[in-house]
Amino acid sequence: MRFFRMYRVEQKLFLRTPDVILFNLAMPVVVLILIALIAGNKTEAASGLTFLQSSYVALSTVGICCSAFMSIPISIVEYRSQGVLKRMYCSPCSPARLLACDTIASGVMAVISTAILTAAAVFFFGYRMAGNVLVYMGIWLLTMLSMFSIGLMVASLCRTTKSMNVVTSLLYFPMLFFSGATIPAELFPGGLRAVANIMPLGVGINLLKSVSMGCYDRMAVPVMALIGITVLCGTVAVKAFRWE
Repeated sequence: MRFFRMYRVEQKLFLRTPDVILFNLAMPVVVLILIALIAGNKTEAASGLTFLQSSYVALSTVGICCSAFMSIPISIVEYRSQGVLKRMYCSPCSPARLLACDTIASGVMAVISTAILTAAAVFFFGYRMAGNVLVYMGIWLLTMLSMFSIGLMVASLCRTTKSMNVVTSLLYFPMLFFSGATIPAELFPGGLRAVANIMPLGVGINLLKSVSMGCYDRMAVPVMALIGITVLCGTVAVKAFRWE
């Protein structure tokens, strides 16, 4: 009961943050509408998907990116720098519960972002997925876990708000713009496309595109890569974490 009360408070704080509403919820839908109106039914030669299909898959990860590299590190490092975690350490309300509530609240925001995007794509532009929806959801969740593990690692390693802002900016903006999350990677020149393919979020996006087309024969390597990122970064996050 205490956990759900704390979670409810943290979720309300997320929903009242203008940056979260703008970048997490509004931006993916706006970009999808623009791409759908300009070139929605045109086919990308490199992927075989239409621009609408490719953009939907890529933009479904924007909420993950925003939550992983902005919401989670900012919340945890600010609580640490303000002494909130230290004061809670010996109280009945454990700081671990607070961190769990923050992480879940970030995950819920990513789910809401994708749900709004899906509703817009399906009802306004007639988007239909060729692949298995349940498999797609599983890969999407794996992508979210891997990105969240990176965000938690950053929150554990960064001791000050200033250093956290620098690191999250260096992660967030390249991931958002150069992994294919907002601009289809098929439009990139060869060198930048190669960079997008090896970025953690780019790996998830390419895997999601394959699943959305119903292609499951080349899933093993990217799935193992995402699992490896989750385990490695999650382990570092746990080992390096400090309450103060």
